[in-house]
Amino acid sequence: MRPLLIRLFMPFLLCMLPNLAAALVLICVPRSALEYFVNHFGLMDALIVGGGVCLYCMQMLLCFKSLRWNGTSFDEGADRWLSNLAQAAEWFPMLGLIGTVTGILEAFSKHGAAGSIQPAVIAPAITATGAGLFMALVNILPTWVVMLGRDLILLMSGVKPPPATGEHHS
Repeated sequence: MRPLLIRLFMPFLLCMLPNLAAALVLICVPRSALEYFVNHFGLMDALIVGGGVCLYCMQMLLCFKSLRWNGTSFDEGADRWLSNLAQAAEWFPMLGLIGTVTGILEAFSKHGAAGSIQPAVIAPAITATGAGLFMALVNILPTWVVMLGRDLILLMSGVKPPPATGEHHS
């Protein structure tokens, strides 16, 4: 009964970890910063957050599938997709940087000729950076959960995990 519970219930629990990590990060962000982000949510932010949420949802479905026991081993059919989608998470900081640069360029085009630019004029450009970094962080977690989760499930069910690739035995 114990191995059955571990192999069925543990994938669900492990898939909750990225959600909890994302919530923890959001809880740690000062309320005023979150309010500023929401009030200055722009088109680039929508692209980053919308794309990040879609990518995250696809990865979480594949993560759950990859952690399920399939007869004699884990279902490894989704591994290639998970790896490719995790690599796509690398794009979010770059999109955030593009949003930041375009926001700064916009600030200079509107206020640059008039003299000094106040921080409040440039601040909206930073929202894209924050969105990009947050989406990158959240979207690398599902692959990490699969890598560690499989070994944890095997360990808790009493099955010895296979040796890691690249290990040398003397």
